[in-house]
Amino acid sequence: MTPYSPPPGPLRYVHVDEYLIVIDKPSGLLSVPGRGEDKADCAVARADAEHPGALTVHRLDMATSGLLVLARSKEMQAALSGLFERGEVEKEYLADAWGTPDPASGEIDLPLITDWPNRPRQKVDHQIGKPSKTLYETLSQKSTGARLKLTPLTGRSHQLRVHLAETGHPILGDELYAHPAARAAAPRLCLHAARIAFTHPATGERLNLSIPCPF
Repeated sequence: MTPYSPPPGPLRYVHVDEYLIVIDKPSGLLSVPGRGEDKADCAVARADAEHPGALTVHRLDMATSGLLVLARSKEMQAALSGLFERGEVEKEYLADAWGTPDPASGEIDLPLITDWPNRPRQKVDHQIGKPSKTLYETLSQKSTGARLKLTPLTGRSHQLRVHLAETGHPILGDELYAHPAARAAAPRLCLHAARIAFTHPATGERLNLSIPCPF
């Protein structure tokens, strides 16, 4: 297994107020601490060092970049977590995938569950898997496939990565689910949380945040 080597440098803040923080998490940085002292450096720890009291609300895979929401109190953590659990947070991802989906847009509906002997891998299981749905839209053609916009309608672990791999279009650079050619086609996982939108639990303001794709 490759040693954990998070990218250096300060966090990039996209939104900060007295209740919550939204950062642009770089690829290669854990969202929360992993097991062992060597995995203590993570997004929430870096945010807490600059904004004491920062708390986790949701996670992005270590290899995924993009918008990550943090709370600044237990009360806001509970309120934001409720938005995610009730599906009241709009999320859009950009991904470079192997090949071109046909049709060019649609819905992937494949139930997912943890592949326990091979954790942290997830797998499709039509008997006991949890309902998992992803909308996809082809935005452009690329040399190895297509740039896709992905909208998860559920929030399962590794959902986007497994769904695309199962349909024959793994995300480039995916070390867990891509076949060797797709894995070697990019130096990182080409998955980016590009947009997030929700109603601010404290102010009632509609936050609609987006950031450019870094790949």
